[in-house]
Amino acid sequence: MAGHSKWKNIQRRKNAQDAKRGKIFMKLAKEIYVAAKQGGGDPDANPGLRLAIDKAKAANMPNDNIDRAIKKATGNQSGENYEEITYEGYGPGGVAVMVKCLTDNKNRTATNVRTAFNKNGGNLGESGCVAYLFDRKGYIVISREDLTVDEDDMLLEVIEAGAEEMETSEDAFEIFTAPENFNEVKQTLEKSGYTFKAAEMTMVPQTYAQVDEETAEKMYKLIDVLEDDDDIQEVYHNLNE
Repeated sequence: MAGHSKWKNIQRRKNAQDAKRGKIFMKLAKEIYVAAKQGGGDPDANPGLRLAIDKAKAANMPNDNIDRAIKKATGNQSGENYEEITYEGYGPGGVAVMVKCLTDNKNRTATNVRTAFNKNGGNLGESGCVAYLFDRKGYIVISREDLTVDEDDMLLEVIEAGAEEMETSEDAFEIFTAPENFNEVKQTLEKSGYTFKAAEMTMVPQTYAQVDEETAEKMYKLIDVLEDDDDIQEVYHNLNE
């Protein structure tokens, strides 16, 4: 994990996604809807909903959109039923790819994911073919802008809060936790007055794939096609960027 900035990857992706803000809000609303449907509409009693709301707010999603998704899930206003499915495969150059979906039509989603891989130099594989290359982690980003705390003090603070590791760049502290410690670390840092640029559960590669520039561009094209699909919530990969 050391030396690889997930945050820089998120920032690069964000620049490409700003033009798709409406689509991103729709995906976030779906995530909130599912969390509220499964665990209730009170974020204090539903950690999954709290996490989905925090993610939406980090993307500057309006509160009205968030409230509407919760009310839709808890008010029995819709018969929608989303299923979570993860597809696995390889992108150009053998880059490992995991695709997390929320869908109300598995056949449609499977066809779209397979087509995206086939048309962009990848191969969709069987369940489990790349999952072993990733670890599920809690992930928190704190911007260094306007912060006076130095790296050593911040590292001590996050380790005491229960985090596993921290990476530092010029503009951010990136904090990784075990899944079971994520909420505790997040709450501890919130109580210390920190605000987050990102706070989510993610899949972190154990190793990274090195490819040439041309192959990397093909991989970015595959990511773009996948992320443009309404059923796809997250695309995880181990491309060394």
